[in-house]
Amino acid sequence: MKDVRKILLPLPSTSNAEAALIRGYNFARRFGAHLAVLHIRPDGREMAPLAGEGLSGAMVEDLMRSAEHEGARHAHEVHALFERFVAAHPDIQVVPPRGPFPMDTPTISFNILRGAESEIVPAQARLSDFTLVPHPDSGDAVSSSETLHAVLFDSGRPVVIAPRTPPKGLIKRVCIAWNGTAEASSALRGALAWALTADAVRVLHCGDYQRRGLTAQDVVDYLAIHGITADCVEFPPIDRDVGKGLEAACKDFDADMLAMGAYSHSRLRQLILGGVTRYTLEHADITVLMSR
Repeated sequence: MKDVRKILLPLPSTSNAEAALIRGYNFARRFGAHLAVLHIRPDGREMAPLAGEGLSGAMVEDLMRSAEHEGARHAHEVHALFERFVAAHPDIQVVPPRGPFPMDTPTISFNILRGAESEIVPAQARLSDFTLVPHPDSGDAVSSSETLHAVLFDSGRPVVIAPRTPPKGLIKRVCIAWNGTAEASSALRGALAWALTADAVRVLHCGDYQRRGLTAQDVVDYLAIHGITADCVEFPPIDRDVGKGLEAACKDFDADMLAMGAYSHSRLRQLILGGVTRYTLEHADITVLMSR
């Protein structure tokens, strides 16, 4: 596939990082692409304005030193994990962050930048074909992951969320969730790279979530133009929850990947009331492609 040449993989820590590295490695090999692993170290100097919030200069200095120490520890741990990973996978070529990048050869790089992760990662994502992110730690509020949402809302590119556990094998069975929105259309386009070589593709839709416009059968016809054979299945909500119904439909299909639009309702509404995006972020145990 020539459409995928660069994959961005931000690793803020080692939490769920191995599963994301394995998924990124599989993608790089599948597409002959470059996997750009990125770690962002916070800049302790950003704490200086706290001196105007009632903290003394000495207290701010202590906070800056603590942040610097913690940042150095995370950077060391992530880099050590990267080094162990590439040593165990010699079939992927390690290159500098700016290349050169041999064509149709899987490559990987490691880079550390300083600043705000929620600003730097979306900026880097704009010149990547998609961003692969580790699944937010199960102890965190998945639906409020700042970096994940910064990439979704501010990069213009799809986000692929790796599962929590290391995946086994390649993606062969792809589900595409369709509700007629622009977000679903964007996810559909992003999923083509996988659908073209998948063993089976299914378009999932739910009457309770469908907007006006083109139907799931129209999506099947569109995929056929691309040489992709797919079927479409309507799934019911479970306990009035469309997200739970979508998850069950993916399991029934034994899917490896789900592609879906993100936040076709406002993010605030979904955070307060719940929604399909929020449910999927918090419960999915397969690889998920989301797009805005």
